[in-house]
Amino acid sequence: MSIHVEGTVQKSTMGAGTWALIGSNGQTYELHQGAPDDLLKDGLKVKVEGKIREDVMTIAMIGPVLEVQKFEQQ
Repeated sequence: MSIHVEGTVQKSTMGAGTWALIGSNGQTYELHQGAPDDLLKDGLKVKVEGKIREDVMTIAMIGPVLEVQKFEQQ
């Protein structure tokens, strides 16, 4: 099931460092490994379509892992 999230991309220093999406609803999502390089820009405001990966665990554990299927810059 796909979800849609609007928010801001943020580089997190948790663990070995990871990328997060801070949703406009206040929820933090950890971006799944392999997210598009064009998305990985600190402070970028985006709309993302993706799915929550409940079968993935991470070292940072900053929020649900979001596998990005597509995105657009705002």
